[in-house]
Amino acid sequence: MNDPDTRIRVVIADDQPLLRHSLAAVINANTDMTVAGEAGTGDEAVALCAELCPDVVLMDIRMPGADGITATRRILAAAASASVKVIVLTMFELDEYVRAALQAGASGFLLKDSHPDKLLDAIRRTHQGESLFAPKVLTRFIESYLAQPAGVRPTTLEGLTQRETEVLTLVGHGLSNDEIAGRLTISIKTVKTHIGNLLSKLQARDRAHLVIAAYEGNLVRSPR
Repeated sequence: MNDPDTRIRVVIADDQPLLRHSLAAVINANTDMTVAGEAGTGDEAVALCAELCPDVVLMDIRMPGADGITATRRILAAAASASVKVIVLTMFELDEYVRAALQAGASGFLLKDSHPDKLLDAIRRTHQGESLFAPKVLTRFIESYLAQPAGVRPTTLEGLTQRETEVLTLVGHGLSNDEIAGRLTISIKTVKTHIGNLLSKLQARDRAHLVIAAYEGNLVRSPR
């Protein structure tokens, strides 16, 4: 059994008590994570995170008072360090929600109908500094960006090496570090080094913002 001090501490923010309890049961059934607290509104989520300093927050978008986007922005702005990660969990896959969530600093975006294993994987990967997007969400977001005029996507990729560009492209397609390592036949350590270089060169806050950079830099093409 994992040492309680090493478990991933999760806060669940959703205005539906039944869903919160169901998510808590799924999370608490794993020895490497635990639910540190639950919130029913965006304001409660902000206060709870300030008190508990969790590792990962599962954030609903539509809640009474401050919505999930506003709560995400406030939580990350008040965080003492960059260790707090937010996964937006919603029934809606609207492009504006995805974009707003990423701009607020969210590290992942999943639909509420995702399989529990996908949710647990997202919590672990997000805690490790990766990001995870539901496939339908990623596809819609890619197409939304590609539909915009080029001038709306100002990110410049000058200064990136060929390998860094390859890694950024795969990040933009939602691949994990393990998947990138396998695709490029390089080690996980090397992938992490490239990710670190990309974060620095593109002045990106986290991996989710690298995804945005891949879209804006025209590295990602429509799956169609």
